[in-house]
Amino acid sequence: MRSFSLRMPLPLSPIRWTRLGAEAAFLVVMGLAMAFIGPYGTGALPAPARVAYWLSSIVGGGVIGIAIDSTLGRRVSPLWRRIMAVSLVMTPAVAALVLCVGRLLVPSSQGPVYSLPFLLQVLVISGLVMTLRALAWRAPRMRVVNRTVIAAPLPEAEAAFRRRLSARRRSARLIAIRAEDHYLRVHTDAGEELLTLRFADALADLAGAAGFRTHRSWWVAADAIEAVRWRKGAGEARLTGGLVAPVSRSHAPALKAAGWI
Repeated sequence: MRSFSLRMPLPLSPIRWTRLGAEAAFLVVMGLAMAFIGPYGTGALPAPARVAYWLSSIVGGGVIGIAIDSTLGRRVSPLWRRIMAVSLVMTPAVAALVLCVGRLLVPSSQGPVYSLPFLLQVLVISGLVMTLRALAWRAPRMRVVNRTVIAAPLPEAEAAFRRRLSARRRSARLIAIRAEDHYLRVHTDAGEELLTLRFADALADLAGAAGFRTHRSWWVAADAIEAVRWRKGAGEARLTGGLVAPVSRSHAPALKAAGWI
């Protein structure tokens, strides 16, 4: 005796059903929208006939386009070339469908004939439908941001500079320093302090600390940076406490290497 096995088709997964439902809803909405607009002289048709005409044309044409896109379209990239290729291939079949629908729904009217102008009209609508569908289903772009993780600075890295501060701010969190003529303005989470110190000497004290020189007159602590905005060759760094430091072109590479730009 021979044994026979019967293979039953696997049921569609919930995700597949959701996709099919979304595709159908999209085509119905597009058909209703075209019926409301009434292009290519269809606005003169009675409302029921116009709605039936566009629903049949868009839904039927959409099924043709989706079938072509699922087979031939996958071999074409990038996205805009795929849309163009699918729209061109589907146009003759969709045009034949539209002619049949028109003659069935409005047999007494003098509808379009299978001609080049009519094919161009179908191509425009097909391209619109497939473009909107492709944009709706396009996967969002993944943006991977790599930033250097800055560990908290070692106490000895800032010790030489902190000895120059007053007792109140000596143990405060250092945010940034800014050169102002012959003075140095120090920003901390305990407030600001003005020192009589050259900017070059401050940079020497902070040579081992975790930070960036963002401008010829600014140095910022790495762990105080919240965001960096760069536009048209210049930028700014938003720091803890609402402070904003300028970022010049010559000092931007360090921030870029750390992943901030």
